[in-house]
Amino acid sequence: MRLTSFFFKVPLLVLSLLMFGCGQLKKEEVTREQPIIKRDLAAIKKDGKLKALTVYSGTSYFLYKGQPMGYEYELLKRFAKHLDLELEMIVVKDLDELITKLNQGEGDILAHGLAITGNRKESVSFTNYLYLTKQVLVQKKPDNWRTMHWHKLENALIQDAIELLQDTVSIRKGSSYHERIANLSEELGGKIYIENLSGQMATDEIIKQVAIGNIKYTIADNNIAKIMASYYPILDIEVPVSFSQRIGWATRQNSPELLKATNLWLEDFRTEVDYNVIYNKYFKNKKNFRRRVKSDIYSLNREEISPYDELIQEHAEKIDWDWRLIASLIYQESRFDPNNSSWADAKGLMQLMPKTAEELGVEDRSDPKQSISGGIRYLNQIWKKFDKIKDSIQRTKFTMASYNCGLYHVKDAQKLATKRGLDATVWDDNVEDMILALSHPRNYNRPIIKYGYVRGIEPYNYVNQIFERYAHYTQFIKE
Repeated sequence: MRLTSFFFKVPLLVLSLLMFGCGQLKKEEVTREQPIIKRDLAAIKKDGKLKALTVYSGTSYFLYKGQPMGYEYELLKRFAKHLDLELEMIVVKDLDELITKLNQGEGDILAHGLAITGNRKESVSFTNYLYLTKQVLVQKKPDNWRTMHWHKLENALIQDAIELLQDTVSIRKGSSYHERIANLSEELGGKIYIENLSGQMATDEIIKQVAIGNIKYTIADNNIAKIMASYYPILDIEVPVSFSQRIGWATRQNSPELLKATNLWLEDFRTEVDYNVIYNKYFKNKKNFRRRVKSDIYSLNREEISPYDELIQEHAEKIDWDWRLIASLIYQESRFDPNNSSWADAKGLMQLMPKTAEELGVEDRSDPKQSISGGIRYLNQIWKKFDKIKDSIQRTKFTMASYNCGLYHVKDAQKLATKRGLDATVWDDNVEDMILALSHPRNYNRPIIKYGYVRGIEPYNYVNQIFERYAHYTQFIKE
């Protein structure tokens, strides 16, 4: 079964910034992109889903220990909940295509720390700013920098942006950094050469290339540079190249109601403690950042969900399931902890009960190989019980609900669905509602219900959360 689916160090730079400000590229270099579809808040609410375009990076959106994380992701999740909408994260691999994809209608909102510039405002509408930052030069210190006298170290590094004249800076062409260096070159009355990097390189990846010596200089937002330098102390990020810049999200210019709703929510949320907690988590908590970067189970390091990916792949292939979906189920069951046990004596990665484990020939439920092999065989047994359901996604949801609360409770929910004129072969908005209904005496005491009460919110959330996480996994991890 496959599912489709600081301050400036030399006054001369200050003078140039005061004289020229942030500047702009020549008019002929500005390309205005008009939205080609109209989809505002009313249409989004009718669809029930907010589609957010973002970037796969160590601050915006990433996977860590099987769980989606990121500054933009956490804010978007709360915003979507505020609007009572499902959130769909859409990763744009080429950052130079972000605005184009927004205006083409591939997403509703662009959420990835964009500097609010005059050029970009020609093509999109920006939200109120989320935070302020400055652009800084990122350069590598000498390998022996720890033993160098401070003045020798200073002499080995660029101390002011004017020293970039006749040198090369490596940046993405479509970035605000590119615009800034082009303007700075004009302001300083000399040439700063630009090496155009692929739009598929996120800022943190470019900074990493500076740290390992593959790139000489780049430009980055100060908050991102700081958190990266906490892991790569060989980086120097002390030379600013801009005044403070506003960072925000963007919508299409023909989506004024979505823009208004976003701004109202941001205005309120930025006053809450939660906002500062989220910002500090991704831009100031250096200890947690270093822990993530060192981890093997960090999607920016390796394309892995868990330490058990190969085992999951091996056994998922036997029943022709997408292994990432089973990985999401295992995370739901045990958070990938093979020693996890529940109050009901379920145990192991796939939380097998003693009787079920015995029937499957699983002798040690804490053994990852036995647990995964047995759990997947059990899923397959349940899958076969729903052979009359033709839609593979719906059939999978019935299977997972049964894995959570028991096959016969789900069969009871199907009976109740039929009784109420619903489609007993569709989980979404049909049988899932009936599994919730079986928490009430007036429903589970009906003569047609054989297996009585079930705490329906558990299988309801179980299925939804597994599929939501699976959607994240498909953004990061290849099948």
